[in-house]
Amino acid sequence: MPHRSMTLLFLSCAIAFSTLSSAEEIPAELIQPDAEISFERDIRPMFKAACAHCHGEEEELSGGLDVRLRRLLVAGGDSGASIVPGKPGESYLVDRVKNGEMPPEGSGHPLTAEQVAKLEQWITGGAPTLRSEPEEIGRGMLITEEDRSWWSFQPVARPELPEVQHTDRVRSPIDQFILKPLEQQGFSLSEDADRKTLMRRAYIDLLGILPTPEQVVAFENDDSPQAWERLVDSLLSDPRFGERWGRHWLDVAGYADSEGVSNNDPERKWSYKYRDYVIQSFNNNKPYDQFLIEQLAGDELVELPYEELSEGEIEKLTATGFLRMAPDGTMGSGIDQNLARNQVIADTMQIVGSSILGLTVNCAQCHEHRYDPIPQADYYRLRAVFDPAFNWQDWKKPAQRQISLYTDADRAAAAELEKEAKAIEAERTKKQNEHIERVFQEELAKLPEEEQPLAKEARETDAKKRTPEHKQILKKYPSLNVSAGSLYLYDRKAADELKKMAADANAIRAKKPKEEFLRVLTETPGKVPESFVFHRGDHEQPKEEVKPGGLTVLQQVSLTANSEAPSIPVNDPELPTTGRRLAYAKTLTNGSHPLVARVMVNRLWMHLLGRGIVETPGDFGKLGAKPTHPELLDWLASDFVDNGWDIKGMIKQIMLSTTYRQSLLTDEGLLAVDPDNRLYGGARMKRLEAEVLRDTVLAISDKLNAKPFGPPIPVMADRVGQWVIGKENLNAGRPGAKIDLNGEEFRRSVYVQVRRSRPLAVLETFDSPRMEPNCAERTVSTVAPQSLMLMNGVFVLEQSAALAQRLKTETGDDRRALIERAWELVYNRVPNDSEMADAEQFLIEQTELLKSRAGKDDDPEIQAVASLCQVLLSSNEFLYVD
Repeated sequence: MPHRSMTLLFLSCAIAFSTLSSAEEIPAELIQPDAEISFERDIRPMFKAACAHCHGEEEELSGGLDVRLRRLLVAGGDSGASIVPGKPGESYLVDRVKNGEMPPEGSGHPLTAEQVAKLEQWITGGAPTLRSEPEEIGRGMLITEEDRSWWSFQPVARPELPEVQHTDRVRSPIDQFILKPLEQQGFSLSEDADRKTLMRRAYIDLLGILPTPEQVVAFENDDSPQAWERLVDSLLSDPRFGERWGRHWLDVAGYADSEGVSNNDPERKWSYKYRDYVIQSFNNNKPYDQFLIEQLAGDELVELPYEELSEGEIEKLTATGFLRMAPDGTMGSGIDQNLARNQVIADTMQIVGSSILGLTVNCAQCHEHRYDPIPQADYYRLRAVFDPAFNWQDWKKPAQRQISLYTDADRAAAAELEKEAKAIEAERTKKQNEHIERVFQEELAKLPEEEQPLAKEARETDAKKRTPEHKQILKKYPSLNVSAGSLYLYDRKAADELKKMAADANAIRAKKPKEEFLRVLTETPGKVPESFVFHRGDHEQPKEEVKPGGLTVLQQVSLTANSEAPSIPVNDPELPTTGRRLAYAKTLTNGSHPLVARVMVNRLWMHLLGRGIVETPGDFGKLGAKPTHPELLDWLASDFVDNGWDIKGMIKQIMLSTTYRQSLLTDEGLLAVDPDNRLYGGARMKRLEAEVLRDTVLAISDKLNAKPFGPPIPVMADRVGQWVIGKENLNAGRPGAKIDLNGEEFRRSVYVQVRRSRPLAVLETFDSPRMEPNCAERTVSTVAPQSLMLMNGVFVLEQSAALAQRLKTETGDDRRALIERAWELVYNRVPNDSEMADAEQFLIEQTELLKSRAGKDDDPEIQAVASLCQVLLSSNEFLYVD
């Protein structure tokens, strides 16, 4: 049978099993396609979340009651009919629900009062359905027509551009989609923001730092109609773009420099190479489809064995670090290894599901998903895609998953250098022995002549074989015990000669190529594990075997759309690996997957506009938010795919729109209608993220070290136990002592170590996420510790002092010039007259106050300026971007 026919037959059978078989004849009056409240649309979803786990989806039917169909509710269970259509007061189910007896406490989600009222209303109306029901259904999840019609499961279709009235505000098709609902409410887009505001917004959004005053002036003086587009292009080509946008992806990937789980939180020495891969991928504008394929299956694109690797092969293998970001406690001892291994896999599945699919697939690990049409079997079919690389019964611990980057040339060079070092050491040993013998002879000559033969004999005799006389004479004349360790006591010059030779040998060894490793995910050739559904997620209770596959609901939608459902091989004979992950990655990126492009363009939109078109970027399922502008989302997704999955191109398209360029929403009429700005009728104020805040402060104080890539900057505890940047000096004999990092401590935050047990205080205070296992969307809080950090934190105090010194150096004794420069650096504008007068008065009064308290080495003028700088860096105008 042809492949397509087999696929269609398989999916047809799957649909028949899990949905309809032969339709039962239902009285026409009960089938009401236009019913205000229906079983399919309103009642079944609440029962699915609260009751179906015990009443229909499990093999055992609790109480004999199945709640998955209307007719089964009427038939009832062991206690008789559960509902009586038209008579909620006589319906046993209603009574049980109202009394809190169903679902039983601890076994499900109780129905809310609103849901109970809806249930009664539905029964009162005769318990209508939208369509006829099947006579027979098997156990497990029903994937219904309502499930298949969920918006995010539909194929992406490029919509027609809507007609709008305010054509003068249209710079991009994006604006037409935004304008249409605004105009329906009687509004339009807000006016464009001024150039300084736009430039500040663009720099923060694309680079994560502020423009310099000189850059602001240059942009303001550029009268060209292409000035904004040129600015956007220049920022997209800036290497700092990858550092800013790479951080966004590292959030959803769950990037960390430590394993987590255990108290000692072992470091991941080589995970930084994945971080650098992500940054470089964004800078190089790697197409998103290629980006995903490499991360999911880069190893399957490289020939075995993984030796003598090219740069391209190293890049692909490094990319698989994406699948090695989950917490991994399997290095620890005294733990349930099998449980720990399966937890690594579960966390990895959660990362893949939320970052790429935008679904909470992980919620189907222990039972059928309560809200989305994801059967538990689907979870384990998807897990089976990764099982050959995460074989929990033949597990590889983190150290066993490393690939050496050493080449034959490296080994040859190391061997030559070792040979050279050993030659020096051999010469050193020869000279050392000569010096020792010479010194011994000199000391021997000092003994009485009659004792010299015995002393000579004692020295030449093995220590274990020496006689009492030997031992006695050596004890009598300790100067005869000349050795390599004591030579310097007799001949300092000779010892220093020997010391230099040892240093020379060490210096030669230091020239050896350093062996580095990649933290990767690979399969063991020839080992193809079987995959099973685990009863209630317990690996010790395997049930039926499953083969690798995607989500059934997407296959059914694909079949309905008359397109072929891609298959995933169990073991591809054309590859040395199983080929499962590669096939799955290609399925995701073939351009027809309904979720992948939508999820990514929604993230791009969120990072630029402050809120996603779907406000739950990691959940496009039924508990997530629906898109505020579904046609726009589909237009962006289709345009993204049609233009080669071009991330920078999509970002540019959004930023060139009028929608992005708007000033803050201030229209009181529109705010009354849309207080949360879901219609995007104006710009949204955004607070600086934790890393952006730190990096921007460093840039303003002129301390920022722009060095890219490489091992992470370490984190340590200071004297009060806060986690700060630094490396402990364990030889100092006091807590909090640091080793000089030579300016490395001022590098961008993306290069600071992400140690799960050591969250950097200045970042955590401003909502830097902990990776447990990843972060689909950051929270933005306003809490007291943030104010305390800005008032008393060492980082802010030190950088305020550094900024004060910079201002003094650049402006000398001109107080007004100093204030103006401070405003330009921090706010990208000059102070108004009132601000200038207030700042001058503050500096005068603060200087006088500090003079009265000054010590011998204090500089009250600089300290006053530092106080002013701290005020500016703590202000809302600095912390928030319009």
